[in-house]
Amino acid sequence: MTSRIRKIALEEHFTAPGFERYSKVFTKLMDSASQAQLAARLADFDELRLAEMDRAGIDISVLSQTGPSVQAEPDQAQAIRYAQENNDFLARQIQRHPDRLAGFASLPMHAPRAAADELERAVNDLGFKGALVNGHTNGVYYDDPAYDAFWDRMQALDVPLYLHPTDPSPIPSAYAGHPELAGAVWGWGVETGTHALRLLFGGVFDRFPRLKLILGHMGEGLPMLRWRFDSRFAVYSHGIRLERRPSEYFGRNIVITTSGVCSPAALQCAIDEMGAEAVMFSVDYPYESTAIAADFIEQAPVSEDVRQLVCHGNAERLLKLR
Repeated sequence: MTSRIRKIALEEHFTAPGFERYSKVFTKLMDSASQAQLAARLADFDELRLAEMDRAGIDISVLSQTGPSVQAEPDQAQAIRYAQENNDFLARQIQRHPDRLAGFASLPMHAPRAAADELERAVNDLGFKGALVNGHTNGVYYDDPAYDAFWDRMQALDVPLYLHPTDPSPIPSAYAGHPELAGAVWGWGVETGTHALRLLFGGVFDRFPRLKLILGHMGEGLPMLRWRFDSRFAVYSHGIRLERRPSEYFGRNIVITTSGVCSPAALQCAIDEMGAEAVMFSVDYPYESTAIAADFIEQAPVSEDVRQLVCHGNAERLLKLR
């Protein structure tokens, strides 16, 4: 189909030289031909990527290092250095296509203050629009009060954090004998949704009320459970106190993208639960089909005003894109 609606995509991946050492934990599950094709698309910033964007009507892609990136690096000093190198590399690619590409920073979450410093450098010096972090860092989650220094800096910079999936740590015994459940089919969404709920119930959004957290894959399934979060938390709060009902943080602090979920029913559910201003179009390039994602959002049974918000208006506002 011919796309007529302007689009901005927020979960679009690349890889920098040398970062294959991290992503091979996922790519080793693919056959050699698929690995080669994926590697070529991740490393390309010109013909392949821009042509696919043009066909889909995507004006701007916000790029992020493919997972698990430096979150899988065991050495803190190395993670700090590699995050800086990755962000400098991405900035150089964006400079060649500044009207088509933007960036999310990689961050060494091993050290909250170092992560905050790199975020500030990436935003103020490199012009990045926020950061994408690939889940926990070696089993550490970011509701820990040690990360308040990081969240304080992020709130002051007024940029979002995209929380992207990774493998749970450790792999739950419920997945034993079923490797298909541990990754993208199921486990990644459960892992990422749980991490987001740790931030919510850990009071991060109460301490930093202007924070914006982006979840992909239609919110990792969380929007449809808002009512139950309120109902059961009222009974099983375990002494935790929040300033608002759990459901109220969705749309206010937690916003989502459509990446990897091209379901009209799921889109309508997310809009109904969170509001049209909390949902943004994305593809999950090159892991998902850009053509399918574009056709989906072009044909989704929503009003044209809502379509414009989802396709580009919400991202323009959140990321301060012109």
